[in-house]
Amino acid sequence: MALILTYLGKGGSGCTTVAIAAAKQRSRAGQRVLLVIQDATPAPALLLGQPLGPEPAELEPNLWAMQFQAATQLEKSWDEVKTLEAQYLRTPFLKAVYGQELGVMPGMDSALALNALRQYDASDRYDVIVYDSTDPMATLRMLGMPEILDWYLRRFRGVFQQSDVGKVLSPFLQPMASAVLAVDWSGDVLDQPTGQVRSQLEEGRQAVTNPSRVAAFLVTTPTAGAVATARYLWGSAQQIGLTVGGVLVNHGVLDNEQINAFAPLPQVPIPSVVDQGWEAAVESLPDPAQWAAAAPRPVSVDVAAKTVRLFLPSFDKTQVKLTQYGPEVTIEAGDQRRNLLLPTALQGKAVAGAKFQDQHLVISFS
Repeated sequence: MALILTYLGKGGSGCTTVAIAAAKQRSRAGQRVLLVIQDATPAPALLLGQPLGPEPAELEPNLWAMQFQAATQLEKSWDEVKTLEAQYLRTPFLKAVYGQELGVMPGMDSALALNALRQYDASDRYDVIVYDSTDPMATLRMLGMPEILDWYLRRFRGVFQQSDVGKVLSPFLQPMASAVLAVDWSGDVLDQPTGQVRSQLEEGRQAVTNPSRVAAFLVTTPTAGAVATARYLWGSAQQIGLTVGGVLVNHGVLDNEQINAFAPLPQVPIPSVVDQGWEAAVESLPDPAQWAAAAPRPVSVDVAAKTVRLFLPSFDKTQVKLTQYGPEVTIEAGDQRRNLLLPTALQGKAVAGAKFQDQHLVISFS
């Protein structure tokens, strides 16, 4: 299994440059690296000085790169999807639809990108996968999909099963999901909430919350807008349980107030690739695995003290709302929502209070 790295920052702060430098650094350290770039424009190829395609191609020893294309990923299975539609639905719904058109449906890009990362990770061909997205919030929504889907499955499976729509679509959902997302879900996808579906979603959630599997780094410049955006993305990443390992600073250095705004994350300036070339940028980067291992954890549980601590930098108590539903607590912060399934020992206990302490939201239970 690979370590998946992603870089979060305001547009124009240099995330793609840092992602390329990180990929080069890890490959030169002897690791097999896949650089996945979502930007479909010629800009990344110009940065690399080599053409990019929709499939991994070796750029230098130990380094492969590709541009992610949702339509290409979808078309790999499109004929199978149409066959399944004819077999299970017997309606003209998909007959006039092409892969490119379905690929632009809301959320489809993220689902296909997440599945592509899962497949490349499972191939055991890479030690590190660097994912460079054009939209950091879309990246966070993508990495949060396993938890969101699991929540919907827990809450609405029964309602959907009993509906007329559910009865019509149920035979089609499992093979459709298998064809589009290449997931081996045997049996009825809705009738096995504790089977392979839930198992795969749980594996996805565990991967995202494990800093040895998935980690993010903030990228910023010293400008006020870039710093504010990076701080917001930091807090948002905690809402999906994603570990943020540190801050990489382009085009200058942070002042003391900005340094304190990112405490306790380590911070390092990145030399300009334009002025000093790739070598200087590559050499300035820290080992991502070491930084991620030392970073604050998004969630920690103390069963004996009946408390859950959530690391929520960049938010305050006026921006946070708690809702308890059975064995879950929903934490809303900004425009991010997290559905936290409590450990067995705390299930059935009511929330007794919550307070902010050292950038942590501490929730206590009765």
